[in-house]
Amino acid sequence: MLRAMRYRIPKATLDAPHTAEIERQKSRFIGWCAHAPDAATAEALVAAARTRYPDASHHCLAYIAGPPGEQQAIGFSDDGEPGGTAGRPMFQALAGAEIGEIACVATRYFGGTQLGTGGLARAYAQTVSAVLAELPVILHVPRRAVRLHLAFADEQPARAWLAEHDARVIDAAYHAQGVTLTVGWPADATTSLAALDARLGGRLGEPDPPDDGG
Repeated sequence: MLRAMRYRIPKATLDAPHTAEIERQKSRFIGWCAHAPDAATAEALVAAARTRYPDASHHCLAYIAGPPGEQQAIGFSDDGEPGGTAGRPMFQALAGAEIGEIACVATRYFGGTQLGTGGLARAYAQTVSAVLAELPVILHVPRRAVRLHLAFADEQPARAWLAEHDARVIDAAYHAQGVTLTVGWPADATTSLAALDARLGGRLGEPDPPDDGG
């Protein structure tokens, strides 16, 4: 099985989307972009745009609710524009950016001049490009869960070692024998705990098999 790879995602959120605006032949295009790990978030971004600009002519959408190159969790909408002139060009612009878990809405105020199908397609693609030009992004690291069994005295040294190796402690379960840490281990890295065991003087318990995904 191929390991999940790291990829960029928008830092902007549904509550605070990143925006940009362009004008083409007196039509105003307002682009909204946000992190969208699923289709529901993308649809919520459209709803937010409709609420913010209720008198706009169109609110077109494109999203990739997965890693770059995702083929299933994708979607786009022309919202009343001629078929193929809005959502698809927007999606193509998103796909070319190699950013995952991303949604973009392009809100249009009609300026009185017909742009034609080619002009519309270019304008919607350019709206997405304008939003992407200065979009803040962060690195998404797919993770799988690994459970480590430790003595109480070894918890803090283990946490320090895990932090040095980009492994996040998700949960800590305390019991009579010590503590079990559930760790989010980078999915694209080999799960090698020999160095941690050496730091703990050979006291690291046998870890549970890693869970896929995460």
